[in-house]
Amino acid sequence: MTDEEIVTMCGVKKRTKTILSDNINTFQQMTSMPNRIFTNGKSQSSCIFTQQGRKGVNQDAMIVWEDFMEEGLTFCGVFDGHGPQGHLVARKVRDTLPLKLSSFLDSYESKKQKSIGLNCCSRNSRSDCEVGIEDKVNSLWKDAFLKSYKSMDKELKSHPSLDCFCSGSTAVTIVKQGSNLYMGSIGDSRAIMASNDDNNSLVAIQLTVDLKPDLPREAERIKRCKGRVFALQDEPEVSRVWLPFDDAPGLAMARAFGDFCLKEYGVISIPEVSHRIITEKDKFIVLASDGVWDVLSNEEVIEIVSSSPTRSTAARTVVDSAAREWKNKYPTSRMDDCAVVCLFLDGKMDSESDYEEQGLCSATFQNDCNGGEDDDGQICEPSLKRNDTVRSSEEKNDDVGVVVVGDDNGWSGLEGVNRVNSLVQLPRFSEETPRP
Repeated sequence: MTDEEIVTMCGVKKRTKTILSDNINTFQQMTSMPNRIFTNGKSQSSCIFTQQGRKGVNQDAMIVWEDFMEEGLTFCGVFDGHGPQGHLVARKVRDTLPLKLSSFLDSYESKKQKSIGLNCCSRNSRSDCEVGIEDKVNSLWKDAFLKSYKSMDKELKSHPSLDCFCSGSTAVTIVKQGSNLYMGSIGDSRAIMASNDDNNSLVAIQLTVDLKPDLPREAERIKRCKGRVFALQDEPEVSRVWLPFDDAPGLAMARAFGDFCLKEYGVISIPEVSHRIITEKDKFIVLASDGVWDVLSNEEVIEIVSSSPTRSTAARTVVDSAAREWKNKYPTSRMDDCAVVCLFLDGKMDSESDYEEQGLCSATFQNDCNGGEDDDGQICEPSLKRNDTVRSSEEKNDDVGVVVVGDDNGWSGLEGVNRVNSLVQLPRFSEETPRP
């Protein structure tokens, strides 16, 4: 076989020139687009930061796109990849999903839907909106989220060079339009909001639901589709999704982009979509991957952001706090990747001089490989050794319980994933019909 042919089971392909070229071209296009940031930095109303964990290449991705579609619209997203090509899946979703959402909304406008007022419920004119029109606007946004997520997953399935059979990504996405907040999410990345209560104290409001297999409605759907849900003995608190005929792959979420080995068995990419009206009591929104939420509570994150020395460093402060908590709470575990987006609802940030004192640059692209890409458009060489969102069992734990990652010569279907010996085997896909 050539280098561009499938060389391992489970649909894993060698990285090819095509994949590298596609990602470099995409990076160059991204850097040329105004009002959009996707590596560590800040925008006019937000700051974002990601840090690689201790499991290999950073598989988290993030984006803030101000003046998205039109002036005053802001799109934010965090995407957490998993599996052999999870880092590529997360970046592909980051780059493509906003464009799909914009395309579907534009198509509604072209059909005269704009006449019902996509801007009808802006901050200054919401009181003039009729309830029926407002409901129709919300319905349009919900439909756009549903269709864009569906189209995104379909594109991943047919991608000529990116294999998503055992790789995938979460997504938590929001669009702020005036006083309206539209949200869509799959997987276990999360969005929260800080709001003042009646005593003028900041409280945390969770905006999205972690869509994991332990949710009764999610587990019921998976089991109805012949998938299996159970936790491993060494981590009884983590429910996972397994094939009906094999103890693999062990996906720790019920909805995701990609992961096509499980799509016939109850894992879906249909987002939970919701709408919320922003009030003067609402101060800021935080989106983050589960590397943050595994060690910090909603309330702790709100406290960290509100007490950050500057708004521009709030996202980095959250990641730094999460890193410390990983060491304190799980000293024998490998820290997961972390990605954080902080969106300040009053649209204000620190002065440029304050920001520069923190050693960061506004809307620039840093050459630190934390985001997986450098400022020349080159893709950082992945080590492909991460994470326990998908699990298999060819490596053993040492005496103190630290996950040991084997060398790259022993690759198998879920190469690059932390391997724990409580899982019996990898998926065994063949032309034979699996046993019921």
